[in-house]
Amino acid sequence: MNITYLHQYFATPDSATGTRSYEFARRLVARGHRVTMICSDAQLPPALRATRAVRRETIDGIDLRIIGVAYTNEMGHAARIRSFLRFALRASVETARVPADVVFATSTPLTIALPGIVGRVARRAPLVFEVRDLWPELPIAVGALRGRAPIAAARAIEWFAYRSAREVIALSPGMADGVARRGIPRERITVIPNGCDLAAFDVDPASGDTIRASVPGLVVGAPLIVYAGAFGVINGVSWLADLAAALRPLRDDARFLLVGRGAGRDALLARARERGVLDETLFVRDPLPKREMPALLAAATVATALFEPVPEMEATSSNKFFDALAAGRPLLINYGGWQRDLLETSGAGIAVTHADLRAAARELAGLLADPVRLSAAGAAARVLARSEFDRDEQAARFAAVLERAGLSSTRR
Repeated sequence: MNITYLHQYFATPDSATGTRSYEFARRLVARGHRVTMICSDAQLPPALRATRAVRRETIDGIDLRIIGVAYTNEMGHAARIRSFLRFALRASVETARVPADVVFATSTPLTIALPGIVGRVARRAPLVFEVRDLWPELPIAVGALRGRAPIAAARAIEWFAYRSAREVIALSPGMADGVARRGIPRERITVIPNGCDLAAFDVDPASGDTIRASVPGLVVGAPLIVYAGAFGVINGVSWLADLAAALRPLRDDARFLLVGRGAGRDALLARARERGVLDETLFVRDPLPKREMPALLAAATVATALFEPVPEMEATSSNKFFDALAAGRPLLINYGGWQRDLLETSGAGIAVTHADLRAAARELAGLLADPVRLSAAGAAARVLARSEFDRDEQAARFAAVLERAGLSSTRR
């Protein structure tokens, strides 16, 4: 089939963010499909920046059509919305030009549905829509989307997206529930969470030695707690500065390494400085490409995934969570929902309470003090990665949804 794949934030392993779309698209190509990826250059490495209206490249068999539209996590809400709308407009024009048997659009942002609907109409091809976050519920909950008119417009886009789609893919059970509440039949909804790239993370444990050696004061055998990902406001990474301060009296040999960028970076640095842990027991580094994540997590004793206590975030499908599973690293998370349930039932880590830092520090100290428990949690993480979230198995299910949509179109 000819598959038009719409993802504003498409990234490759040389990018410092999740690569779900890259991993799925290259596997679609391996199945014999032609994939045209319409994306912005916001998350692509500098060598792939768009210097003209639409830049065309081919990577691992994926035909890229790259539109130059700036976006960073540090942007304010108004600038983000302008970025979303600019990309939606330009991607709509490009989508209408591309032959397609199936159009696939993955949010966020929700405005990706607009070029998806244009492609559905212009190319007379079925649309498959993917829900990565519950929009507009989440931006409304965090105050990023305000006012009757913007909220009404977002809900209208959501309504049209779901009803225009032949099939909907949700990244978690909670997201699937949210789609179903909008009146979409369950048989049209498939849950495919973020996944684990097992081969990529199957590395020699010694591959993390260089990173460990670069952390000041981290002695051989001492614990290293790692966070790798966005420093967005919703992530609440400053919480780790508080945790580092609370843990220090219990484990003064423990170190925290936070790798990333985003709108919350300045607040993190200020909080860590205030708590007296910045460059003492907590260190902040610039983001690393996805291909370097296996070495970073090989250096970790415990990996973390964080969010502010916003109930709408409990349906999340955090990449950090699945990378830690793939690396076989015990996890610490501070939010509820289905990922908390997974940790508690599998034993792959600990789920602490966001509001109770002292209890969180005690739980973390207890885990770090028990080598047997640490080892068992790491092994449980890897088992969970293999049994539930293997990217190859997920890609096959993903391809089946698109192929089913395409086949139903040819039968009409």
